[in-house]
Amino acid sequence: MGRDLSRRECLTVLGGGLIAALCPACGQSPQDDSDPSPGPALKTGIVAGPIYKQHDAGPYHPDSPERLDAITTALAAPELAKGLAAIEPRQATERELALCHTRPYIDLAKQEAEAGRMRLSTGDTPICEKSFEVALWAAGGVLRAVDAVADGRVRNAFCAVRPPGHHASGARGMGFGVFNNIALAARYAQRTHKLPRVLIVDWDVHHGNGTQSIFYNDGSVFYCSTHQWPWYPGTGRAEETGAEAGIGSTLNIPLPPGAGRMEVLGGLESKLVPAADKFKPDLVLVSAGFDSRVGDPLGRLTLTDRDFADLTALVLGIAGRHAHGRLVSALEGGYDLEGLASAAAAHVKSLIGREKRFGPARV
Repeated sequence: MGRDLSRRECLTVLGGGLIAALCPACGQSPQDDSDPSPGPALKTGIVAGPIYKQHDAGPYHPDSPERLDAITTALAAPELAKGLAAIEPRQATERELALCHTRPYIDLAKQEAEAGRMRLSTGDTPICEKSFEVALWAAGGVLRAVDAVADGRVRNAFCAVRPPGHHASGARGMGFGVFNNIALAARYAQRTHKLPRVLIVDWDVHHGNGTQSIFYNDGSVFYCSTHQWPWYPGTGRAEETGAEAGIGSTLNIPLPPGAGRMEVLGGLESKLVPAADKFKPDLVLVSAGFDSRVGDPLGRLTLTDRDFADLTALVLGIAGRHAHGRLVSALEGGYDLEGLASAAAAHVKSLIGREKRFGPARV
């Protein structure tokens, strides 16, 4: 990657369906002859790449590499591609992983992946021989996005990475996640960029029990989750609001099957917005799970593409009021490929600024 590549070569590097705007080799778009570096109008950063397809969860598993193909094909649309700027991912270091995870767990995950185990012994996380390495790239890609946003090189960022992470706690892999990408991003932003107050918004259909547990006693990170309940992993009751120094810094909005725009967007408007205005975050992070979309095989919520655009506008509003627009989102769930692609495109379109501001939840 030390030389400039032609646009044709970029498409070859990324596997044909990926746009050159996603290419960590050059960051150029085949639809745009202009200088790709951010000018006065900053672009939305994008972290993606073929490395994230090398985590193999097994045949017929919902978290398939094809999820990334679906997303990047959708983002190749010219009206989106020209608003994107590539962020080259990197591997997180084990020292960075230790910001949220215990050393014994990091060592265990590395050993079990390299030994070729099919699952982590800590729970139900599927792995392969490459999973530890790819998980380093996933975490590091989100950290690189935090760098780009904090340094003002992009206006905000979306990270199309896997494995996802919001079920991973400090000492345990769980669900489909090895390391908690979004939690690591929060701690990294605090330590590296001196952004002391971080808001995490999680709209995945499943509760992010790992993220909640990491920050449950910490008032410097406000965690808000909308999720189907009762549902996997069985946590996320409204009564779970934090402990010790973190009392009041966890906001759970559990929802029944069939809930949609009124309940999710309405809940965030009425509960999160005033809480965020009081908390005044320096950075907004989003666990962008699209399995809360109607038709997803792993959930029973009914959000639409329009709803994801409006949810994005809502969190952008919070970031604009308090965090100078600083916002990074990272992929979590979303397992119906067609629905995932269209929902992610709606999210990114809103990040770029090509969607109108959100309307009331009742509309």
